[in-house]
Amino acid sequence: MNDDSSIVRLTATLREEVSRLRPGDRLPSSRELVRLHNVSPVTVSRAIGRLAAEGRVITKPGSGAYVAPAITRGGDNADMSWQTVALGDRVVDDSEVSGLLASPPEGVIPLTGGYLNPALRPSRALSAAASRALRRPDVWEMPPLSGLPELRRWFAQELGGDVTPSDVLIVSGGQTALIHAFRALTAPGTPVLVETPTYPGALAAARAAGLRATAVPMDREGVRPELLAEAFAVTGARVFLCQPTLHNPTGATLPLERREQVLAIARAAGAFVIEDDYARYFTTAPAPPPMVALDAHGTVVHINSLTKVLSPNLRVAGVVARGPAARRLRASQLVESFFVARPLQETALEFVGSPAWRRHLAALGTELALRRDTLAAALAARMPGATIHLVPRGGLHLWVRLPEDRDEESVVEAARRAGALVSPGRIYYPAEPPGPRIRVTHSAAVHTAELVEGVRRLATALDGPDGPGGPGGP
Repeated sequence: MNDDSSIVRLTATLREEVSRLRPGDRLPSSRELVRLHNVSPVTVSRAIGRLAAEGRVITKPGSGAYVAPAITRGGDNADMSWQTVALGDRVVDDSEVSGLLASPPEGVIPLTGGYLNPALRPSRALSAAASRALRRPDVWEMPPLSGLPELRRWFAQELGGDVTPSDVLIVSGGQTALIHAFRALTAPGTPVLVETPTYPGALAAARAAGLRATAVPMDREGVRPELLAEAFAVTGARVFLCQPTLHNPTGATLPLERREQVLAIARAAGAFVIEDDYARYFTTAPAPPPMVALDAHGTVVHINSLTKVLSPNLRVAGVVARGPAARRLRASQLVESFFVARPLQETALEFVGSPAWRRHLAALGTELALRRDTLAAALAARMPGATIHLVPRGGLHLWVRLPEDRDEESVVEAARRAGALVSPGRIYYPAEPPGPRIRVTHSAAVHTAELVEGVRRLATALDGPDGPGGPGGP
């Protein structure tokens, strides 16, 4: 007789017997089970052991095996309320970020999101780069903790100025870079200045780090320097987060003069500037140099990610910092995740070092300009009551002000029901928004025809039951 099959059969038999007994009832002794079932003592011992592992019996040395107390496993009856006390009141709110990352339902046109439609990604060239990377002899060796030297050199050369490879830290994407920067540069409970409106992922990261986001107003050219200086003075903040090139969501690009003013103001306040350069590869016209290239005093912590311009899965970014701030950033990276996986770094290095990189940027720039113009024209034609904040020199989005009498949440929900997804403006503000706004994205749609159809559906939502074209309108 096969011992394993004997154990299985005896376990099944005892399982049925246990189900008929009450909690606390004693099972027959091992000697009795050997006699009743004509099996060996080892078989009995192992069958009882399996039932104990399943939580069906409890064994008491020298006494025997007993039916275990009944355990209610139904999800409806499980009481998890104890966790509320254990976890405390520090909540990490991912609702605004998860909404931007969620895939649209079937038949719904995405006019939101921060990544390129798959048709715009260089997928074949990335696969070829990954194949070449995996053939490198050291690809499965542990990389240098700060990143591959060649990749750090590439990020440094992209920025110019006096940035060196030793100033660069390779991290897992721009969002991770923001989290490391917030943790390294300031302490929980302290204020951090942000442009308003601003990227919801940055607001979520700041809150998760225990920081208080304080708004600094903008105009069509970006953050207003005089109000930035006032905010530093009033709050005592030591960090200012900004997106000086193709700001998300407004599309503003900070002129060179203002960049220099921001640096001077931050230096006078003894504060850092986190420069989120997420859109440096989405410009359709020359932009001023990055602020880090203008900085000689370690004021700027610069973030440049390859994720948005290539693929959501290529989570590779370069963070530039100098002085003690750089050491803290490296320590944060080391403690949290050690390093970025070497095959991913090697793939990024293979791609940006190939002709496919420049070809991709050239084709992408042409396509994004076409999509931006198509979206702007469709909004102007279909939604004359709405106002585009500005038509940016590139980027992925348009920031749209709705008529003051429209309820932003109702418009967004009506658009969803009509088959178009847009981002509500309120999620871009650290406090109360000044009025109804939406962000409309052109990079997630399949093609320009889908963009136009998406705007048609959005216009239908805007002019719905309470709009000018509906029964509740004038």
